[in-house]
Amino acid sequence: MPHDSQMGRVQLVGAGPGAADLLTVRALRAIESAQALLYDALVGEEILALAPAACLKMQTGKRAGRASMKQDTINRLMLRLARRGLRVVRLKGGDPSIFGRVGEEAAFLHAQGVETEVVPGVTAACAAAAQFGFPLTHRGEARRVTFATATTRDGALTESGWAAAGDPETTLALYMGRDQLAAAADRLIAHGRAPTTPALAIENAGRAEARVLSGTLESLAGTLAGERFDGPVVLLIGEVAARSAAYAPQDVPLAAEAM
Repeated sequence: MPHDSQMGRVQLVGAGPGAADLLTVRALRAIESAQALLYDALVGEEILALAPAACLKMQTGKRAGRASMKQDTINRLMLRLARRGLRVVRLKGGDPSIFGRVGEEAAFLHAQGVETEVVPGVTAACAAAAQFGFPLTHRGEARRVTFATATTRDGALTESGWAAAGDPETTLALYMGRDQLAAAADRLIAHGRAPTTPALAIENAGRAEARVLSGTLESLAGTLAGERFDGPVVLLIGEVAARSAAYAPQDVPLAAEAM
């Protein structure tokens, strides 16, 4: 459908992992010029404060395990605001193309004739690796990185993809896997991953309050279960995790403060 010249536009923007200084310049400019801002629950006040005082701000929720606005409602709200001629920013945590439903939202808007732009952001796995001092790839240890979600829409463990993730030369970044780590570890071990594979659980990656737990693929779920990690958690599994200064190879993993 052709775009209506009187209609506003929607930018689907990645806010990164939470710290304002990890925003891209393009994301910052989008926020600073927004007339309507629809933001996910994980976007912090530091970033929201960058929007103009007159900007209409609406939280859409979108946090695992919490009540949130239905996707159809978000779609219709973006369309309604764009039809008013506004510059709309749909602000998502991390990168909108990594488990951010950007494809669904862009397709809906395009079908309605709304001009859209996707602005990428730093995803949690990249922020975690930088913050805690380890690479996602490394010669002789990790030739590839897999970004994966551990759960389906109803919270059950995903059924596919475990064979590829079981490759010992793959760094696995597992999103939305905190409550399914034990089951995910069993699947990975069954597909060839050594139980002693280094593993990290990182809460609030990229933020000053980030926390990390270290252990092995086999042990980390037990340690994580005993901690109160209420923020978003990304799991990093692979030999490169042992290169983190926070990695403790003991049988009982230790917590480490953010660097």
